Amino acid sequence: MHFTSEQHLDDGVLEREFTLGGIPGVLWTPASASAPVPLILLGHPPLGLRRMYPRLVARARRAVADGFAAATIELPGSGDRPRWAAIEQARADLRRAIDAGEPVGDEIVDALVLPLVDRAVPEWQQALDALLALPGIGGPVGYSGGVISVGVRLAAVEPRIVAAGLFAGSFVPRAVFEEARRVTIPLHVLLQWDDEGNDRQASLDLFDAFGSAEKSLDANMGGHTGVPEYAGDTAARFFTRHLK
Repeated sequence: MHFTSEQHLDDGVLEREFTLGGIPGVLWTPASASAPVPLILLGHPPLGLRRMYPRLVARARRAVADGFAAATIELPGSGDRPRWAAIEQARADLRRAIDAGEPVGDEIVDALVLPLVDRAVPEWQQALDALLALPGIGGPVGYSGGVISVGVRLAAVEPRIVAAGLFAGSFVPRAVFEEARRVTIPLHVLLQWDDEGNDRQASLDLFDAFGSAEKSLDANMGGHTGVPEYAGDTAARFFTRHLK
């Protein structure tokens, strides 16, 4: 891990950008802490870190205020990373189906999501190795955000992640529903009931598929960008309960 920049934000947060094997990322930590703090990995859609930065830094500030470190990495094929022709074709096929008012078939969803999951999850695990080796960061570890299929795979295969807060709202391959049955850690799922880009019933079916003994669904009225502020408070309490 190579740090490329450092700045102190105005609320006691140290923000450091880094690269790890050519993958850009950002780490937020308390500017001063008396002991190693737990870590929350911040997932996000494949829109690029620069575009997502305002939302990510707001989530990171809350995490640090609650006594955690927070980190994120750029997804494959997004932001400043090399273009990924297969994923770009799948995105074009998705847009074409939606614009034509056609149902989005399993072939498009699988081509769009499964290669991303297969590549992104090992990168998250590599980042986790490097982050936990840093002074000031300890366990346990949580995962927060989307792409929900990435979060499902991580929750199923990464034993260092002990709790996950997942954002519903992305297309989910059928294979991911089977993986969800292997997830047993505590889960908190956020669903916007009127999300124009989300199949509500598929989100409910995925929630039902999770094998976790403790799982909660926070469903709020409104579209994709209408998440109420208090939903963040509920998620914060979930991570405080399970990471401290």
